Amino acid sequence: MKSWKTLASAAISSMAMMAPSLAAEKFITIGTGGQTGVYFVVGQSICKLVNRASKDIKCTAPSTGGSIANINAIKAGDMDMGVAQSDWQYHAYNGSSKFEGDKFDKLRAVFSVHGEPFTVIARQDADISNFDDLKDKRVNVGNPGSGQLATMEVLLEAKGWSMDDFALASELKPAEQAAALGDNKVDAIVYTVGHPNGSIQEATTTTEANIVTVDGDAVKGLIDDNPFYAEATIPGGMYTGTDDDVKTFGVKATFVSSSDVDDEVIYEVVKAVFENFDRFRKLHPAFANLKEEEMIAAGLSAPLHDGAAKYYKEKGWME
Repeated sequence: MKSWKTLASAAISSMAMMAPSLAAEKFITIGTGGQTGVYFVVGQSICKLVNRASKDIKCTAPSTGGSIANINAIKAGDMDMGVAQSDWQYHAYNGSSKFEGDKFDKLRAVFSVHGEPFTVIARQDADISNFDDLKDKRVNVGNPGSGQLATMEVLLEAKGWSMDDFALASELKPAEQAAALGDNKVDAIVYTVGHPNGSIQEATTTTEANIVTVDGDAVKGLIDDNPFYAEATIPGGMYTGTDDDVKTFGVKATFVSSSDVDDEVIYEVVKAVFENFDRFRKLHPAFANLKEEEMIAAGLSAPLHDGAAKYYKEKGWME
């Protein structure tokens, strides 16, 4: 029988052998969005691939308030990475719009993901077919910290409107708004999101509802004046109650970080996604048509993170 000293010595040796791997283990957090939105799937999908590919990085992706909340959390050091609309990436890095006087110089782009049309869904009995019909209606404009609320405020300013032009401007989270539409607590809901989307499918199958056109001079002005906005079309037949294509405008979902986050961590995250790209594209219908060459350029208005650039150069995707 081995003495207690021998056993203790063996245990210490075992712990010493384990120590380097434990010390090297890195925990990272990715900010996402509401659990019914595509941002949540983006973060969860990236973490799934990272945790599968790396022994040294452990990734979590909790639900958050969305774009602006994620950028602020990265700036504060509370999160390592996050998903954000391309317009709010631009404003945060340049210190404009909601980030005026609060410029985030260390914000870094990693890659872009899917397109996100600004989507308005209305009860059919509210008789709303165009954004202008929302005046004096009950509208869920989006929760604080979300991209859709911030984009709604930009659009209202461009039109010369304010929240007072609505009979009600509620700030429900994405997970709550489909039920609110069905319960006739609001006439319309707003969501800046990739399609198809489960929350919108819920809203349009449990309620007689339709997707609303968002166009006109104010929208055209926003597109002409801002490189991060573009015309967008929501295909007809995708949702019950909307048979024809619907015109609107939109942004890109982008994946961002900070220059304070270690280059090697970003490199490993990017590698996990692009080395398993076919698997990534199957994780949500909105990812199905993603192309590597577009993801490393489109919608990226902050400087590219050095860790991401290292991988893209190794692949020969950029000089």
